[in-house]
Amino acid sequence: MKIKNIICLSVICLAFGNLSAQNPWPPTTNTAQPWTRWWWMGNAVDEKGLDKQLTTLHKAGFGGVEIVPIYGAKGFENQYINYLSPEWMKMLQFTTNKAKSMNMGVDMAVGTGWPIGGPQVDEQDAATKMIVQTYTISSGEKFSEKIVLKDEKLKNLKRIKLNIVTAYNEKNEAIVLTEKITSDGSLNWKPDSGKWTVYAVFTGKTLQKVKRAAPGGEGYTLDHFSPDATKDYLKTFDKAFGNSNYGVRSFFNDSYEVFNADWTPDFTNEFKKRRGYDLSPYIKYLVSDEDNEITTRIKSDYRETLSELILNNFADNFTSWADSKNSKNTNQAHGSPGNLLDLYAAVDIPESETFGSTVFDIPGLRRDSADVQKSDIPDINMLKFASSAANVTGKPLISNETFTWLTEHFKTSWSQAKPEVEQVFLSGINHVFYHGTTYTPADVPFPGWLFYASVNFVPENSLWPHLKGLNSYIERTQSVLQSGKSDNEVLMYWPIYDQWANPKGKDMAFKVHNVEKWLQPTPFYQDLTKLSKIGYSLDMISDKMIGESTFQNQRIQTTDKGSSYQVLIIPELKYLPETTLNHILKLAENGASVVFQNEPKDIPGYFEVEKRRNELTSLWNKIPFQNQGETMKIATFGKGKIILSFDVAKGLEYLRIEREKLTETGLKFVRRTFDGGKYYFIVNHTSKEINQFVPMNYTGKQTTIMNPENGDFGVAEVQNNLVKIQLKPGESLVLKTVENPDKSIPKWKYIEKTDSPIILNQPWHLSFKEGGPELPKSRNLKKLEPWTNFSEDPATQSFSGTGVYTTTLNLNKKNADDYLLKFDKLYESAKVIVNGQDAGIVWSIPFEINIGKYLKKGKNTIQIEVCNLMANRIRYMDQNKIQWRNYHEINFVNIDYKAFDASNWKVQPSGLDGQIQLMPLHYSK
Repeated sequence: MKIKNIICLSVICLAFGNLSAQNPWPPTTNTAQPWTRWWWMGNAVDEKGLDKQLTTLHKAGFGGVEIVPIYGAKGFENQYINYLSPEWMKMLQFTTNKAKSMNMGVDMAVGTGWPIGGPQVDEQDAATKMIVQTYTISSGEKFSEKIVLKDEKLKNLKRIKLNIVTAYNEKNEAIVLTEKITSDGSLNWKPDSGKWTVYAVFTGKTLQKVKRAAPGGEGYTLDHFSPDATKDYLKTFDKAFGNSNYGVRSFFNDSYEVFNADWTPDFTNEFKKRRGYDLSPYIKYLVSDEDNEITTRIKSDYRETLSELILNNFADNFTSWADSKNSKNTNQAHGSPGNLLDLYAAVDIPESETFGSTVFDIPGLRRDSADVQKSDIPDINMLKFASSAANVTGKPLISNETFTWLTEHFKTSWSQAKPEVEQVFLSGINHVFYHGTTYTPADVPFPGWLFYASVNFVPENSLWPHLKGLNSYIERTQSVLQSGKSDNEVLMYWPIYDQWANPKGKDMAFKVHNVEKWLQPTPFYQDLTKLSKIGYSLDMISDKMIGESTFQNQRIQTTDKGSSYQVLIIPELKYLPETTLNHILKLAENGASVVFQNEPKDIPGYFEVEKRRNELTSLWNKIPFQNQGETMKIATFGKGKIILSFDVAKGLEYLRIEREKLTETGLKFVRRTFDGGKYYFIVNHTSKEINQFVPMNYTGKQTTIMNPENGDFGVAEVQNNLVKIQLKPGESLVLKTVENPDKSIPKWKYIEKTDSPIILNQPWHLSFKEGGPELPKSRNLKKLEPWTNFSEDPATQSFSGTGVYTTTLNLNKKNADDYLLKFDKLYESAKVIVNGQDAGIVWSIPFEINIGKYLKKGKNTIQIEVCNLMANRIRYMDQNKIQWRNYHEINFVNIDYKAFDASNWKVQPSGLDGQIQLMPLHYSK
């Protein structure tokens, strides 16, 4: 046992760089390491292949995998394994055993492809939609038409049911005729007068099937609104798993992409039970897009009911089932027609998703418009729905499907991944899953099996040798972000009833992919953006969460395990339930501070409108507002304070809620609190270098700077709550503030000045060590150039792999404190070896690395092992019509979801270009 402990400590020390007894970094765990979604194509896996790939992933710094079976490759059908079959369960058990032996974790999807469904979903449990047919009937006319379903696609289904029949005259007077329909569809009713329109509502089926299904997983998608459907679906897993969880840490459900599912067989009964009235007389307004009060109120109630059904009947049951297996569950709530905050909060690990790439101001960061999605995503405020739900309810892990369609295939570098994952961290997320890794059998040639929407985190990727740089960075950062609790001071209410009152459409899906429609235009979003920019840290809160909150120890406490907050903001809105206002006033009465951006105008929904509206007005009128200047009203309410101001920032300022002024420099941050101190994770996504004293709200008795790229640390220089920070564009750091100083920690090494750079413009030797389709010829270079400049050697144009640039440097004197090796242009990442010693990986902007401790006076040998993109080799294969993509289902597509073809691509520059400088550094004493 002692020997094992020594080995473990050695591994930790290697992972975190220059560590000793005073190491301020939190202990690392496999959840701090990145995980990856692991596609099993056709489930064509075997023990030898699983062992090899898990070992490879472990060595690269992954902490776990998430198994998602999908469609298979053609020609391997005889190796397919049916999902959840005994053979599949045997492969799962082997995987979890092997992973456990390396301290890795294993999650798995509860289904194949997405959204969940499969052969166990019969017609009754399949996703359901309402089908509305209309008829006209006038007094004195004989109505001979049968009220039966006309949709030919659904006529043969057994579960089609006529739910509601309601007639409306020209005055919009309604008569419910459901009981007047005979078994053959005849209408046993005649109007006494006037012309009537009859609305017939059928319970239909969407007929949607699982997308990208694996063998054994094909079938209808699930009716998420039905408790029986959810329970029936999970019985298949009970049968396969028995009393064991097979070592699965968490069962995963992908984003809700069930299209046109807006009903469930028992909807009318559930609606009446939850909303207090029968929907039947109002069905006309539900299917109308007319912008009137009845329509908006009926639709609001309908959408609220759908939200409660998916929460109670799917999310809650899914969590209970996973917990019964002694496992956790992970759920992507986005895309669903429900309150995202409540849905994320209902599971053990809420998971968000990024899709596409973000525009950053970092100089030198490559972003070719032809290689990225044309969209407004990712959006940091969208990501905050998942982290807010976790923070408010005390979930320690918030995960994220990261890098989905970051750029075009084979063109993503690790330097592009870094700011994207930093934005995920800044949203409060702390447990990233790469999207992703595809299992490939050993006998499949380059590029192996690939999934069409991912960055290829696979060993066949020519950038793989340097992935440890990105993974180690994420591991260090997440070790901090998984410590303690989120330390956001502001809660902001999500006015979902303003969304639900939209007169257009029926169900309302809150998707990652259309935030420009439902999120970005709202005052709520504008407040989030403005307050974050000026230095406030915010979480969102739902009506349900407000109802569960209390005021304790001078703060709003959301749950026993959740975070606590200084203030609650109610942004500009129209609709606010009187029950929510009542809860808000109780919080204020007990001492909470609340800022309203405007007076709530109305209550949502249709039930007892006047009574509830009067209650809302009565509650509001209890607040004894006094004018505070022209733009603000204030009230002392019990032990608390209520502010009414359209400028919520001024309201926060009046309440003396301190913002972090460090954002005035352009820096972004996220803050955590732990017993005895706080962590700040700070990034510079601006175009300018930060070299100054930066204001901090918390500096404690000691502030330590920690570099998540290499693990270095040292005590910061602090003056009057100002911390000296040096950050170049693209760099990040962690600040750890504590009340009990550790005097054994050395001072941070600030760069005081640099001497004139040494330009490495001497001859270089270029050789190639691994890659393909063939190694280019070695050559001597008079100056640094990309190897793709040498088009006379065709191999340089098609090669993807590692090229080695070697030179010697005579250092006449070594009188600087350190030396910085600075790259002008690097395509794409490099391992630096100085005098035979590994100095580290250069993989992110700015492309530079400290190598002083490896240099010596006199002759020095410098090797730079450069890895380039996969793109040139794929271009070559497509130009020569070498078959490499041959899959069932979607096969393989480009970023615009069109057939993939790289034959017309330009050769991507590869290797080193421009100058390499050696900068002598002098540190402040």
